[in-house]
Amino acid sequence: MTVHHDSPMPPALHSSAGPMPHPSDAQSRAPYAEALAHAADRSSLFLSTPGHGGTADGISAGQAEFFGEHTLSLDIPPLFDGIDLGSHTPKDEALRLAAEAWGARRTWFLTNGSSQGNRMAALAVGTLGSGVVTQRSAHSSFIDGIVLGGLNPGFVYPNVDEVNGIAHGVTPDSLRRAIRNHPEPVTAVYLVTPSYFGAVADVESLAEVAHSAGAALIVDAAWGAHFGFHPDLPASPVTQGADIVIMSTHKLAGSLTQSALLHLGDTELAARLEPALARAFMMTSSTSENAHLLASIDLARRELMTSGEAIAESLENIRHVRAQIEATDRYHLLSGEFLSHADVVDIDPFRLPIDITATGLDGHTVRKRLAQDFDIFPEMSTATTLVALIGIGKSPDISRLIDALETLRLETEATGDRDDRAASAGIDSDSATSSNARGALPPLPNAGRLAMLPREAFFADSELVPAAEAVGRVSVSSLAAYPPGIPNVLPGEEITAETVDFLQAVAASPSGHVRGAVDPELGYFRVTKF
Repeated sequence: MTVHHDSPMPPALHSSAGPMPHPSDAQSRAPYAEALAHAADRSSLFLSTPGHGGTADGISAGQAEFFGEHTLSLDIPPLFDGIDLGSHTPKDEALRLAAEAWGARRTWFLTNGSSQGNRMAALAVGTLGSGVVTQRSAHSSFIDGIVLGGLNPGFVYPNVDEVNGIAHGVTPDSLRRAIRNHPEPVTAVYLVTPSYFGAVADVESLAEVAHSAGAALIVDAAWGAHFGFHPDLPASPVTQGADIVIMSTHKLAGSLTQSALLHLGDTELAARLEPALARAFMMTSSTSENAHLLASIDLARRELMTSGEAIAESLENIRHVRAQIEATDRYHLLSGEFLSHADVVDIDPFRLPIDITATGLDGHTVRKRLAQDFDIFPEMSTATTLVALIGIGKSPDISRLIDALETLRLETEATGDRDDRAASAGIDSDSATSSNARGALPPLPNAGRLAMLPREAFFADSELVPAAEAVGRVSVSSLAAYPPGIPNVLPGEEITAETVDFLQAVAASPSGHVRGAVDPELGYFRVTKF
């Protein structure tokens, strides 16, 4: 295997992004979380929802035993005096501080993850017009939003590393062409950065392209909530000209799962987008938002704004982690190679895309074996690559992962599986390692032709057909291989033979799952009737 060494941390390419945020005295507080804790400490008698009443009595005993009675006492319902009822509430202050922290004109707390933010964004930009250009590696939740908003999508295709099954970002030139080629005026652009593998796009230049065409720029920065909080981290898209930015604070910034943010940038389109986003928020949020998640976002913001030394220590730690992986000589980080792509200007150092072909196993098998046999849970995998992530402030023992990979490699060598598989494929044993892993799944398929608008297809009369008969038919469903959740088929697209083969292979892989499938094995597809 040829080894391409990644430097412990590539040089920062984002120094022009502006100064890091300087916390005000108020940023050292978490007003919503503090108000919630104050309410929980009162000896209140709750004759309302939630039914557990904040106590361990009766049927809630099991809840209290599992979660702790204090957790129940913090489960305060919405519209509570002293927390979020009225004007100038602690919740209002928490939202204002979040907008200040990320440099936004306005921020919304989301309790249904970045998926809620993607649907909000799609609904809001529909008020500008129906023409939208979306990165083809968009998350499936934005495709859901296209259906909900009745948008007419055109696509800009990211650069793809075919060998490792990795989609990167898009260049300004490719975005310009996609806007020009759309059959109707483009009023919004949706892009993903950072990528699922940590590649960062040139948001500032992409924003200029979108705005010169009169289009709003939506950035799915679900993986980038920590950006902008240290000079050695990439800049936040909020400060680089994006109109709408969606972030998952739970991914690396330490909040609870399903907590996220949507930011409205301080741009020329903000006045038009703000009321539309407010309405979209009302349509997509629960009327019973979870107080734990809201408080968790408030606390995560406080920590990002007041923990400069801890973030610096985390960056130093991640340098050592990256160097430790490179020092093995068998496993290397692909992120150093990302910077050779025209669409990538930086990387997120906290995401570790590791080439694991030296194990002689495909990445999906490695990921499953790590979980089952070693109690190690990486984020995701491709045929050749394992993606691990390190949360801000965390210092996991990476040698435990390296030792596990070595155990798997030695086990594969001892059983002769590598040579047997190589011989059956007509490959000499010296090259079997990379060939075996790379051959585990078919290559990423090209998208089929968009034959109908996604909303029309979603609501069309449909039928189930066997996979062989689905080829050439128009899909009703959005089908996305998980992880990472990028749709391989959209509602309204023709299903190709390559896509069927790919999705069936993903479904059959050790850790594969296809969101939207009508059966787990992809033996049938739901298509529009003729």
